[in-house]
Amino acid sequence: MQTPRPGSRSCFVSMALLAACAGAPDAGDATFSADVAFLRRHVETIVLTSPTGARLAVVPAWQGRVMTSTTGGRAEPSFGWLHRARIAQGGYTPHIQVFGGEDRFWLGPEGSAHALFFAKDAPWTLDAWQTPPAIDSEPYTVTSRSSTHAAFAHDARLTTRSGTTLALRIERAVHLLRPQDALAPLGVELPAGVSAVAFESVNTVTNAGDAAWTKAGGLPSIWILGMYAASPTSRALIPFVDGPERYHGPIVNDAYFGPVAEDRLHVDHQRSLLVFRADARSRGKIGVGPRRAKQVLGSWDAARGWLTLVEFTLPPAATDYVNSLWRDDVDPYAGDVVNSYNDGPQPDGGPGLGAFFELETSSPALALQPGEAATHVHRTTHLVGDRAQLAAIAKRVLGADLDALPW
Repeated sequence: MQTPRPGSRSCFVSMALLAACAGAPDAGDATFSADVAFLRRHVETIVLTSPTGARLAVVPAWQGRVMTSTTGGRAEPSFGWLHRARIAQGGYTPHIQVFGGEDRFWLGPEGSAHALFFAKDAPWTLDAWQTPPAIDSEPYTVTSRSSTHAAFAHDARLTTRSGTTLALRIERAVHLLRPQDALAPLGVELPAGVSAVAFESVNTVTNAGDAAWTKAGGLPSIWILGMYAASPTSRALIPFVDGPERYHGPIVNDAYFGPVAEDRLHVDHQRSLLVFRADARSRGKIGVGPRRAKQVLGSWDAARGWLTLVEFTLPPAATDYVNSLWRDDVDPYAGDVVNSYNDGPQPDGGPGLGAFFELETSSPALALQPGEAATHVHRTTHLVGDRAQLAAIAKRVLGADLDALPW
């Protein structure tokens, strides 16, 4: 196990709780239509639609965020988590806006020497922590739109903790996909009778300044976070690359909030799979580094019969990923590629944010020349249907045997 290095989610959740002053967020199983109706009472919401009934809810004011999605049908399952109390509160709060959403655009690093969330010489404290407005409170401009597509753009200037100013052009496009097209690269077909919704965000950052972005001055990264509705039977399933630790590094970083208990995190060496309880009952986070990460991860909810697959851009030779530890004396490019966060009660016994867990992916650190751009694609597919058919997909794509999970 690697040296503990509390990561961004520990910091994010602590501050988020301070910002979530409108009371406990809603839990339960809202339908997609109910979630959209709620959102539209408070903010402009774009709904992308498919002939199959699959739909997405996207909010331009919240950085083109995908708030939730559905496969359609009579049940209209709503897969994203919404912090209803915070959304209903309206306005903006200090430090961070905790609205939820299953595909949220962020930029790293949060901490380390080149942090984007701390001013130069600021103490590593919650009071000094501030999410940059460009990824928190500033709306993005809609640049194009169709029934299955919405694109956004935003210009921003950010200053790292080490004093480097970064001028960025952010472009983000959300596409509702045909599920069979999303599954084809994974080597599986959409079974008859299985309902699905698939979408991707294509996230591009351009160096809009006059100077190159360098490791010495501080490099940003593209960071996509998905907040999903949890249940007591939700499990994050994260494949990893097998091999010796001396070359690949630790299999899992589970020290963000302190080591995760064995009854909540299982390392399946036979299947090269991490199984992480994502039930919103115990706060914790895990991460996988660049020599261990695979290009896909997912989750399974046995009670609801929901299988989620997340694919993302994973350059094969990249090893520099930003580090979000709230310290100056760490390698700023020794971060994780994929993460999963599970919400839960606070250490003092207070309530957590709500019934959600997260699947997160990051781009490598972006060493860009003036005018040069980098793109990170984050693709999500939700499947609902016959358990045997979903189990076959989980085994093929994730290496997971749904009938042999540890809990």
